[in-house]
Amino acid sequence: MDALASLLYEVRSDGALFSRNLVAPPWSVRFADRTPLTLITMLRGTGWVVPGDAAPVALGSGDVAIVVGSQPFSVADCADVPAPPLYVLHGPDHCTTADGEEIGDELVLGLRTCGNSLDGPTVLLTGSYRVGGRVSERLLSALPRVLVVRHDGRPSPILDLTAQEIGRDDPGQQAVLDRLLDLLLLATLREWFTRPEAEAPGWYRALGDPVAGKALRLIHDEPARPWTVTALAEEAGVSRATLARRFSDLVGEPPMAYLTGWRLARAADLLARTEATAESIARQVGYRSAFGLSVAFKRVYGTRPSLHRTAARRTSSESRAGAGEGTGAGTGVGSNRAPAGKRRLPTPISHG
Repeated sequence: MDALASLLYEVRSDGALFSRNLVAPPWSVRFADRTPLTLITMLRGTGWVVPGDAAPVALGSGDVAIVVGSQPFSVADCADVPAPPLYVLHGPDHCTTADGEEIGDELVLGLRTCGNSLDGPTVLLTGSYRVGGRVSERLLSALPRVLVVRHDGRPSPILDLTAQEIGRDDPGQQAVLDRLLDLLLLATLREWFTRPEAEAPGWYRALGDPVAGKALRLIHDEPARPWTVTALAEEAGVSRATLARRFSDLVGEPPMAYLTGWRLARAADLLARTEATAESIARQVGYRSAFGLSVAFKRVYGTRPSLHRTAARRTSSESRAGAGEGTGAGTGVGSNRAPAGKRRLPTPISHG
């Protein structure tokens, strides 16, 4: 498994908040759910991502954007003076007007669908990730606030299938949408990292190098092995000095420093997400004992593994509680039920 695959494996959707927005100008939609990663695509029409803390970014039909960071942002038809938001998305089944009032039935157009016009010229599809963890941070830190992969005219079967599935309410539908969002994210990031404007991180550029790339894959696949620069060099078929130089030049840090960072990131996530003991986790990530892991963990993160586990679980519980507010009776964006009296939407339109 290469570095990108390893990082993306930890950024997986679970209960993704999907929404389809059918709108006519003037319009804007405010995203205040504070998820760290939001995917946006214009199935039809054009718009602007307006982050507030960065320059607005134009979106054309078929373009896919990823917005990184938990700060609120808007998507609108105009970047200069955006219209007041039609609604503000706070979380699953929780949408309000700009004044904080619950949205009315006139804005709920169907399953996971809101807007001001069933026949509006603009169709906006969004999916939000509730991701966390040290491994995810290594990926998110390599991304700009807003990145865009422009539609190049080629067919996009994943996007077309997502547009079809978002309006369905079949058994297991949330799991289907979660996996589709994962595929959209992976395909978008992989495409973006290949572009000159991406300024891809060192670890991504190094993947194509026969020496540094080989060492990266070994570190990610087998962090528990007692790696040394010499051992990595032998696996890569070069001298110790060549491996150290090539790895540092491409990745931006020495092999052992990268190994330590990866081991500790994996340990941090295992502590937060599993019931495994510190001793077991230490051995899984390449430390001989829980004490050795604790020393390294405290040096890098400034806290002990046990305290990290307690804090991470407290944060997770608070996040789940917040995400659950307003669920159970909602019919708006993110809901799995269509509102009574509302007609079903026609088959979603492909982006072309």
